[in-house]
This record gives sequence, C-alpha cells and structure tokens, in this order.
Amino acid sequence: MNDFKAQMLSNVKLRERSILKNVYLWMTAGLAITGLVAYLVASSDALRSVFLSNPITLMIIVFAEFGLVIYLSARLQKMSTASAVVSFTAYAVLNGITLSVIFLAFSNLVISRAFFTTAAVFGTMSLYGMTTKRNLDGISHYLIMGLWGIIIASLINFFIGSASIYYVVSIIGVLIFVGLTAWDTQKIKRLNDAYTGHMDEDTYVKLSIIGALTLYLDFLNIFLFLLRIFGRSDR
Repeated sequence: MNDFKAQMLSNVKLRERSILKNVYLWMTAGLAITGLVAYLVASSDALRSVFLSNPITLMIIVFAEFGLVIYLSARLQKMSTASAVVSFTAYAVLNGITLSVIFLAFSNLVISRAFFTTAAVFGTMSLYGMTTKRNLDGISHYLIMGLWGIIIASLINFFIGSASIYYVVSIIGVLIFVGLTAWDTQKIKRLNDAYTGHMDEDTYVKLSIIGALTLYLDFLNIFLFLLRIFGRSDR
C-alpha cells in the first residue's frame, strides 16, 4: 500500500514538473512583461523621452535584444539558472520598450484585434503541434527558407518602400510563423517526453526557458505581422 502511494505521489510530481507546462507559463509571463512595459513606456512622456527620443539609445536597446537572444541560445547550457531567468526577463523588458511604439502607431482597436487573432491562431497551431502524429520536421526546411526569404525581402523593401511588398511579406510572415509554431511545439513536446522525470531542477528550468523563448518569438512575430495587415486595412 505504501509503495502504491509512493508511486502515485511520484506520478503527480512528474506531471507537475512537465517541461511543456512550464514552457507555456514562462512564455505567458514573458508576453505579460513585454505588454506591460510597452504600455507603460507609451503612456509616459518621461519614459518615451528616455527610450524613444534618442536614436542612439533605441539602437543600443535593439542590439541588446539581439545579443540576449544569441546569448541565451548559444550559452544556455553553461549559464546558471538565475542568469537564464534574468536574461529572459531582460529580453522581455527590452522588447516591451521597443514595441511601445505600436501604441503610438496603431489604434487600440487594431492592437486588440491583432492580439486576439494571434492568440486564437497560436493556440490552434500549438494544439495541432502537440496532438498531430505527423512528423513536422519535413516542412521545417521550407519554413526556415521562407523565414530567410522574408528577412531579405524586408531589407530590400526598406530601401524601395513598396506598400505592396510590405503587405505581401506580412501575409507570408504570418503563414511562416504559424507553421513554425506547430513545429516548435512538436519539438518541445518531444523534449518533454524525453526528459520529464529524468533531470535536475537546473536543467528543468533552463529547458523550459529556451522553449518559452522559442514560442514567445513565434507569438510575437505572428502578432506583429497581423498588426501590419490589420493596420493597413484600417486606414
């Protein structure tokens, strides 16, 4: 009887330590931090003056964002748990500062519409990635190539300034990150199945954070591309 109770408690503990569950908790926390910081900066004349008025300050923040993503992706296994948590939180804060401009460029209606559409699309594709028996690795190469394609097209259009290219890139961008959401979720599920119950606390937290960062970026990019689409149709 005691052995049965011990096994039941062990099973409960394993479920509680699910990487997949923790990934979504960290991702949600990151998005909440980003949204709150963005709103606070956009609402404060003093904060806007500090972070957005000076192009050099804004450039430093953008470079810091890229640096933190690279740092987290490349050095996560060698970082302490505290460093991983601080780095992820700092990235969410910096993103909030740079994304505060959306409150100045778009109406609250457009932002709300883009956010709730993103939540619905992201949730649907993430659920698909968790439940499908199809191996999505086969489409990953096309998604990565498409991602590089929209990056190059966006850089070219930065100099051309074509509204049509801007709109087409936005639509393709949504489709690519919708696919990446499903693929990334499936990868995290495999990680969850392989490691849950067979890792220490340090590994558990760090794997959760890198998974959260991946899905955080998928969600954010879908939102930004939809914002561009809804913003264009609202004008």
